[in-house]
Amino acid sequence: MSAHPDLEAEQAYIDRAYACLEATRAAASRMTSMVEVGRGGTEQARFERDVIWDTMLHRLAQLQLGDAALCFGRIDRAPEGSGSSVGNGSGNGHHSDGDGHHTDGDAGASYYIGRIAVADADQEPVIVDWRAPVAEPFYRATGRQPMGLARRRHFAVRGRTLLGIEDELFGDAVASLGLEGTAGPDTAISGYGALISALETSRTGKLGDIVATIQGEQDEIIRSELPGVLVVQGGPGTGKTVVALHRAAYLLYTHRFPLEGQGVLVIGPNRLFLGYVEQVLPSLGEAGVELAVLADLIPDAHVRGYDTGLTARVKGDLRMAQVVARAVRDRQRPLRDDLSVGYGLQRLRVTAEQSRHIVDEARRRYRRHNAGRRFVESEFFAALARSSRDDLAPSEVRERLRRAPDVREALEWMWPVLTPAQLLHDLFGARALLRNAGRGVLADDEVAALYRPRHHDVGEVVFTNDDVPLLDEARAVLGPRPKRKRPGEPADDDEPRTYGHIVVDEAQDLSPMQLRVISRRSLNGSMTVVGDIAQATGQWAHANWQEILEHLPAKRPARRAELTIGYRLPAPNMALAARVLRVAAPDLAPPVSIRDDGTPPRILGAATADDLGPVIVDAVRDELDAIGFGNVAVICPSSLVEPVSGALTDAGIEHGRATRHGLDAQVTVVPVGLVKGLELDASVVVEPAAIVDEEAQGLRALYVALTRATKRLALVHHRPLPEALQE
Repeated sequence: MSAHPDLEAEQAYIDRAYACLEATRAAASRMTSMVEVGRGGTEQARFERDVIWDTMLHRLAQLQLGDAALCFGRIDRAPEGSGSSVGNGSGNGHHSDGDGHHTDGDAGASYYIGRIAVADADQEPVIVDWRAPVAEPFYRATGRQPMGLARRRHFAVRGRTLLGIEDELFGDAVASLGLEGTAGPDTAISGYGALISALETSRTGKLGDIVATIQGEQDEIIRSELPGVLVVQGGPGTGKTVVALHRAAYLLYTHRFPLEGQGVLVIGPNRLFLGYVEQVLPSLGEAGVELAVLADLIPDAHVRGYDTGLTARVKGDLRMAQVVARAVRDRQRPLRDDLSVGYGLQRLRVTAEQSRHIVDEARRRYRRHNAGRRFVESEFFAALARSSRDDLAPSEVRERLRRAPDVREALEWMWPVLTPAQLLHDLFGARALLRNAGRGVLADDEVAALYRPRHHDVGEVVFTNDDVPLLDEARAVLGPRPKRKRPGEPADDDEPRTYGHIVVDEAQDLSPMQLRVISRRSLNGSMTVVGDIAQATGQWAHANWQEILEHLPAKRPARRAELTIGYRLPAPNMALAARVLRVAAPDLAPPVSIRDDGTPPRILGAATADDLGPVIVDAVRDELDAIGFGNVAVICPSSLVEPVSGALTDAGIEHGRATRHGLDAQVTVVPVGLVKGLELDASVVVEPAAIVDEEAQGLRALYVALTRATKRLALVHHRPLPEALQE
């Protein structure tokens, strides 16, 4: 095939763009060297220097592309009066100055679209940021709605080298330009060749961006308005995770103020997932987004592992908010008997009735528990002072008696200062406290499921991930511990941070209590919530999105979007997975795969249980031979992780464990509970029947396992296959 006639000219333009980028980077470096951050000068001057320094460092970080391509396409606007100007969208004869503002532009202009905006020495735009409004037609234009374009050009780039060009023509340009490649009226896929090339690239163990190949339905979600909750339903391979991350980058670009100050938070289902997606936002020039799992939002708590069965189910139930509130109230207690304490030659007293009045008044005055402690102490010492035959000041009584053992014990009984960890540790370690807090709310077996023996040191207690929403609920009810604060000190860091926008991935499995944690972190109700109801596999698998929305902010009506096109999965793999989906979630339709080709999935049977390991080893070797430098995941039920890893070790196959090494190795053993959201070149799914039996939503978990591979899929089994997979 002959080279595109414009290849040399476009390579020269890309070279010029890189030269301009280098000049900009050098100028930013010079600016940082000119900013002296020292001890001299006024506090205001030092503050201003620090701001300039931070700003320049942020700019330098944005300009570091690594191996990522700077420019990946170009759009040519149709001349005035051209037929392709019909049906314009937002690209209606304007161009962007690079920072989200519109300026008037000429019809027939061309714009090069890239990862970041680049200007020349005269500040004329050389590359337009992909998030700018003028770039929107690059992703959204179709034959039916060309959005003012005559041509869309996709670049195949490796580093700084332009390898190929793919043109799509619109309207009158199809005839007038005389170039190959057209965008027909029903074309749904933009830059098909570039897209397929990107999809067939071997996986690296890290999720890559799709900024060069964003499709129309994806771009519409990315550019959706900021306020309110946006729910994105997307089946396997539709790109929902990477779309959500690109949306975070787009919102920060478009709404830099106020989001840069308010913060953007991305919440993932587990640390393996966070490690997998951590490179996407930096590659888009946005390093300031916070990535976290829910446990990261809870300070000063050791969190590891998960509960199972009824225990996990109960801890996620919204009734636990009432249980926690009752547990706190149960620690607000009047004295059982009058207190008498020596004070010189006399004895001072607080009666049980007085203590009851103090507790009742503190409950009435203070919404959060710890805030009431100072009031209780003040009233307690005032009651002691009033009982004296002399005219004593409460402050004097406090100073002399506050360390007395009887007094300290009484105050700790009436109104202890508690941390969330102390409250839950005490609650779960005492059946009587659990029964009191759960009376009329929890059944007896649910109360029993929450009990666990106390540890001698609460600081060494390891909580589970299912405890996290309960710790957060306790913090909301308890409030920060009272502490003396000097003038000018910031607000108490025990208060949870809120964010201007929150992205939640794999939301379909979040319990009501977990959703409550997320809602508490939202400053204004702005969220992007993505997932796939068909992949709901946990104890709190939801049947529809409405069940989830009930627990999220409702300051505005929620908006919903769906990704319907499957980009990642070859059609043969999707067809096999669809058979499972028809049984697991009969009301849901699988995505429509654009990849009709692909090797059919292999189903490999082991004659005996002892033969399972050797068959797995052979399957892994076959996949490695087939994919070359790509990666392979051996997906298995949790009960088989150790045996499978042992079989690979015995066979001399180097491999990693997802729980220890992420996806850094070429071959990784991944328990099925952690595989959601990942994509691999090849997957070997072990013992599907065991996956169905062991997981809370067994068939849905199997559906997830079958939809991870971008190229090849093999199933290895000894037990009979689930009925949905039988021929």
